[in-house]
Amino acid sequence: MRIWRTLKGMGCAALRDGVYLLPESTEHEEIFSNLAEEIKKVGGSAHILTVESRDKQSEDFRTLFDRSAEYASLKEEIIKSRTSLKSIEHAAIGRVVKGLRRDFNAIAKVDFFPGATKIQAETALTEAEVEAAALVVITPDEQHIGSIAITQLDSAAYNGRLWATRRHPWIDRLASAWLIKRFIDPDAKFLWLEKPEDCPESAIGFDFKGAAFTHIGNYVTFETLVLSFGLGSDTGLMRLAGLVHFLDVGGIPVKEASGLETILLGAKRKSADDDSLLAEAMITFDYLYAAYQEK
Repeated sequence: MRIWRTLKGMGCAALRDGVYLLPESTEHEEIFSNLAEEIKKVGGSAHILTVESRDKQSEDFRTLFDRSAEYASLKEEIIKSRTSLKSIEHAAIGRVVKGLRRDFNAIAKVDFFPGATKIQAETALTEAEVEAAALVVITPDEQHIGSIAITQLDSAAYNGRLWATRRHPWIDRLASAWLIKRFIDPDAKFLWLEKPEDCPESAIGFDFKGAAFTHIGNYVTFETLVLSFGLGSDTGLMRLAGLVHFLDVGGIPVKEASGLETILLGAKRKSADDDSLLAEAMITFDYLYAAYQEK
């Protein structure tokens, strides 16, 4: 059991019972050698082999080390923790975020092929750490994401405005328009642009290069809007943000993703224009948000 726990703690992939795999490195070879000696001392047998993969076998081996599910679970925990930070004692806030950072480091230590899922989880964690620090010290005017700062805005200054984005909206733009209408500017009107350069000076642009609200760092436009207007403590919105992020740029998988994509594809085929497509999408995002709140 002790050897099994050691193998698990090292992040080994199990090819089958008793056969464990790690990416080749001097450190891993040394650890395997030590374990092999221990096994032999107690009467067992152990062999260390270097595997040369063929064709797509290397990619198959890589998938055995996929940590997406672990990052997704951690991100859910981060979202839950963020919603409770303001209601717990200051002395406990530090313990909460340190525990989350410790859990992240444990996953990252055995994430031998890191990708977008790690970045997404770490970004969410950094955001939680900054919010925790702000609660203990003083509430800042800016939301920091690593070296990036997002200025906090008052939605009252954005009421009754014209919002502009590119024509033929898809996941991020549709979700952003829904967010604007439901949480930022209930009287918003939308303009669909043939080209970003066509955006009027009086309009607020979103989800195109040079727009007032667009991708920042690892965040898609929907997430940028959530953070800009101080909506990050809404669990339903944060879960929806994870779904939009995955469908727009990849990252931590969300099980509802393919369903949402199929529904919106049907809405797109049924809709005569972008306004009618948004009207259909508004209903879909309303249902999703309600379901995420219920969870």
